[in-house]
Amino acid sequence: MSTKHEQILEYIETLEIGSKISVRQIAKALSVSEGTAYRAIKDAENQGTVSTIERVGTIRIEKKRKENIEKLTFAEVVNVVDGQVLGGKKGLHKTLNKFVIGAMKLEAMMRYVDPDSLLIVGNRTKAHALGLKAGAAVLITGGFDTDETVMKLADELELPVISTSYDTFTVATMINRAIYDQLIKKEIVLVSDITIPIEQTNYLVNEEKVSKWYELNRETNHSRYPVVDRKKRIVGVVTSKDIIGKDNELTIEKVMTKNPITVSGTTSVANAAHMMIWEGIELLPVVDSQQTLHGIISRQDVLKALQMIQKQPQIGETFDDLITSHVRDNENEQDVFFTCEVTPQMTSYLGTLSYGVMTTLVSEVGSRALRKQKKGDLVVENITLYFLKPVQIDSKITIRPKILELSRRYGKVDVEIYHEGDVVGKALMMAQLIERHL
Repeated sequence: MSTKHEQILEYIETLEIGSKISVRQIAKALSVSEGTAYRAIKDAENQGTVSTIERVGTIRIEKKRKENIEKLTFAEVVNVVDGQVLGGKKGLHKTLNKFVIGAMKLEAMMRYVDPDSLLIVGNRTKAHALGLKAGAAVLITGGFDTDETVMKLADELELPVISTSYDTFTVATMINRAIYDQLIKKEIVLVSDITIPIEQTNYLVNEEKVSKWYELNRETNHSRYPVVDRKKRIVGVVTSKDIIGKDNELTIEKVMTKNPITVSGTTSVANAAHMMIWEGIELLPVVDSQQTLHGIISRQDVLKALQMIQKQPQIGETFDDLITSHVRDNENEQDVFFTCEVTPQMTSYLGTLSYGVMTTLVSEVGSRALRKQKKGDLVVENITLYFLKPVQIDSKITIRPKILELSRRYGKVDVEIYHEGDVVGKALMMAQLIERHL
């Protein structure tokens, strides 16, 4: 039988898209405490099935597929611009395909307004009504209101009319940034993208006997299995080391390793890879917030995903991309070195190279140096900065990596940063190396 938490999540998924949800309503409908209802609603928000908007409340939204993650819902727009919903609350779950700035005559503006778009406009009531009739939501800038007739029309068409105190340019910048951030999120491969679902997962129940491990081992040739209780909540893992020399009649619970390391579906594959390499783990259980087993990921699948990520072109540019794009490879008869110009984005408020940028440069240059010596992938494990002297804007720096140790699975690099011949930074980077063949 499912837990009360799971029952609430299942109930929320049966609700109509756009319907309003409250802690009190859930608690009353399912005869649970308000605390239990609150925790379940927060979990549903993390899973993307509900959205909470200030001054509006929590509404049921359609869970976005990853391929459509770059599309914002109008509910997310309200949060981005710190807006107030004047009408059309039932349409907050809908997504926008584009936004249009209505800084032109009505006839010209309407040529650009399509269904599912967002019309950003000031105190122009006629434009508000025309936008709604064209199938677009309306975002009113400058803190202005609109007519009762427009609010009524918004409710009838289920298209939101939102008011924000920000000006049009600021609002457009904020929404554009939110869409851009979504693009970057879309590119990040998560554990949920490579999870072997529970239906295809071999696992053991804590009440089963050691002999069951041997049965699964003969069938699958695997030696490590997650262990769950009757409600499929993870309680441990069991490996060949745990059962060697143990009586076949003992229960799995008596021999398993308790409190295993787990990951959630929203964990990035890169983070999972670091955990698996650091801990020497071949398999990780994937669980939800209630520790219910959803599936597993294997080290082999994680490494394949990492290699795939590196081959994919990036759409959204991150701060790391902005920094590393300025790093140039150089080579002479004596050694390999790198050069980089310190741009304004790389500096602190004092106008000197920032600590975070220094870390990114060390990581990038150290990784490039290791890859020149040994083909394959790597995970940076540790960076120690010894010192950092001020380097101002528009300075050209030279970065010299020196490989101190290099083995099949491990690399250590000393990195020195020079400006006009003087050492201005020094760091030590250690990395775990991952061979490409699996």
